[in-house]
Amino acid sequence: MVVVYSYVWIQNRCVNMIAHLFNAPLGESEAAVGVGTVGSSEAIMLAGLAFKRQWQNKRKAEGKPYDKPNIVTGANVQVCWEKFARYFEVELKEVKLRDGYYVMDPVKAVELVDENTICVAAILGSTLNGEFEDVKHLNDLLTKKNQETGWDTPIHVDAASGGFIAPFLYPELEWDFRLPLVKSINVSGHKYGLVYAGIGWVIWRSKDDLPDELIFHINYLGADQPTFTLNFSKGSSQVIAQYYQLIRLGYEGYRNIMENCQENAMVLKEGLLKTGHFNIVSKDKGVPLVAFSLKDNSCHNEFEVSDMLRRYGWIVPAYTMPPDAQHVTVLRVVIREDFSRTLAERLVNDIQKVLYELDTLPAKVTAKVQESNKKSEIETQREITEAWKKFVREKKKTNGVC
Repeated sequence: MVVVYSYVWIQNRCVNMIAHLFNAPLGESEAAVGVGTVGSSEAIMLAGLAFKRQWQNKRKAEGKPYDKPNIVTGANVQVCWEKFARYFEVELKEVKLRDGYYVMDPVKAVELVDENTICVAAILGSTLNGEFEDVKHLNDLLTKKNQETGWDTPIHVDAASGGFIAPFLYPELEWDFRLPLVKSINVSGHKYGLVYAGIGWVIWRSKDDLPDELIFHINYLGADQPTFTLNFSKGSSQVIAQYYQLIRLGYEGYRNIMENCQENAMVLKEGLLKTGHFNIVSKDKGVPLVAFSLKDNSCHNEFEVSDMLRRYGWIVPAYTMPPDAQHVTVLRVVIREDFSRTLAERLVNDIQKVLYELDTLPAKVTAKVQESNKKSEIETQREITEAWKKFVREKKKTNGVC
């Protein structure tokens, strides 16, 4: 039983430290409201359930229908939001992206809000390009709409990636509980919280924002223990590791690591720009990552670059943007604490090698294909395939991969 109580005590300590990091309006001796979860996916499920139940309770009290809840997000949300909507029967209203603007537009988001909206979800650190959505602007617009309509639509901030970045790199940025409509925030400990995979956190603004009927109380472990999780039996190692990192590094330690990550991201960005082949899609103010696309993909595309980089030991994902920017393809490199300046420079060099190889390949393929314009489409495809195979075989003879 002592082990269980120690775990709960450590978890509560982490919740309190993270809540203060997010500027929760707590009294001097008031305990924060939150819980450790299995990643941000479970955290988002719990936050969504709290919003849904709050909305249902209010609608019931007003004698209004409560069978058609919806949630407003950007099309750039992580798949766990789609899971929440489908699993818990909530309509997902997505703000479409557009060329050059790859996060949720606060104006369009507020336009989608109606009396059945349980919350608007903003992302602090988009998975696609690391950009922070403008939570303050969203809060201001939604406050005005609530005043005009009599609604009280709240905001949830999905800070899975940015929650352990913004407080250290951009402390002046208002995105957290300093904004009145932000009622809950989730963050991943296994991203920039510097803990191994499997730990997330969800923090509520106050006890009033977490309905009591969602909290279960058990006493068979020796005393009353409240619990609000989808998983009950789980390991404690990640929570202990998070506590260790928070205590060991402290504010200054986390800030130094995040600053170093950001500096290395800038090194990579500048190196890519100097090649003259890429447009940078990510923003300087956001998650330390570099998202980029080819200026000219008429001869070869981002998927080919990604595939060729694997031969040099790099796994750089290539993907298309969500609607309505699905015509845009990007490559993304996330900078973590172990990604050094030397690695950034090496990656740029390897990308230049890949571009050179791809530039030489089409000429070989085209020369073979143009030998006869009378060849069938199948024959042409076979020749292109054989040219690729020969090209790869030749390179394997001269280039070894560690």
